[in-house]
Amino acid sequence: MSTLFTPLTLREVTFAHRAWMSPMMQFSAVVDGPEAGAPTDWHLQHFGARVIGGVALAMVEATAVDPVGRSSIYDLGLWNDAQVPGFRRLTDFISTLGAVPGIQIVHAGRKGSTGRPWPDHSRDPQSWTTLGPSPIPFGRLPAPEELSRHDIESIVASFAAAARRAAAAGFRVLEIHGAHGYLIHQFLSPQSNMRTDGYGGSLDNRMRFALEVASAVRAAWPEHLPLFFRVSATDWLAGDTDDPRPGWTVADTVALTIGLKNAGVDLIDVSTGGAVPDAKIPVAPGYQVPFAKRVRAEADIPTATVGLITEAGQAEAVISGGEADAVFVARALLRNPNWVRDAAHDAGVALAHPPQYSRAFT
Repeated sequence: MSTLFTPLTLREVTFAHRAWMSPMMQFSAVVDGPEAGAPTDWHLQHFGARVIGGVALAMVEATAVDPVGRSSIYDLGLWNDAQVPGFRRLTDFISTLGAVPGIQIVHAGRKGSTGRPWPDHSRDPQSWTTLGPSPIPFGRLPAPEELSRHDIESIVASFAAAARRAAAAGFRVLEIHGAHGYLIHQFLSPQSNMRTDGYGGSLDNRMRFALEVASAVRAAWPEHLPLFFRVSATDWLAGDTDDPRPGWTVADTVALTIGLKNAGVDLIDVSTGGAVPDAKIPVAPGYQVPFAKRVRAEADIPTATVGLITEAGQAEAVISGGEADAVFVARALLRNPNWVRDAAHDAGVALAHPPQYSRAFT
């Protein structure tokens, strides 16, 4: 029997199985007018194809809680009510096709204003001053302005407001993006946080912002719906590798996870890296799975894993071996929207399909 294709229930949401679609930025949002930041027809087809392809959870890409927290003007956003109807169209479509709609919310911090990864000669480039816990640049990017205590409080409130809008838009899972060198991770890592106030220095202080965001979001997000938190379990620096630079470690992640669990987070989405541009990361199939396994065991909380999971048997082994409770599939789903349906077929599992496609399954 397949364990990958067994249900999972968190709070009052039941996922049909444990093969989920990872949030992957599309840089295709509305860019003009009050709806700037809302999804477009690109997102409708992007998610429709993969939900028909069998994913149980369709997680919408990193969605900014504030315009200054975007990576580019093409990012999705939930900082005003005018954006909500566009997301409602998307969640209605995903739900009608039988999957759970989820969304990841983010503030990019010092990694903001970087543009999208391909040129667009139809528009003038736009840039803005970024914000961070300390005025330390990421690689060759401009140094951010250091956040004041008032700024920090305002951003926490923006996360909570985005959570309320996500609920109004019909999402049933919310994920806080605390990984990959974005703002929350910037507070956590000693590579980007040199503050001397209550948000810097000690581990407890560096975790303060993350826990304040999680608590504020949990209070704003409906009690019956699950809350996820994505972490970079390690910076791949001192403590976890032979790189002597101080960094965020997997032991730190376990401590943070216990705090997040107490704040009402239901699942930890475990990734790694992103704090520095030159960390030596031993990328290989399933290279992040051991971190999900450790967080799951030591913090006693459900986890999901991601990262070079490309084969059905590989995903099956992660779940059956108790290394994680779910698998987020990313690039493999970009290459093949039917990856999950193909995996189910190989496992002898019949997934539901739209009636329009019934002739393909008879």
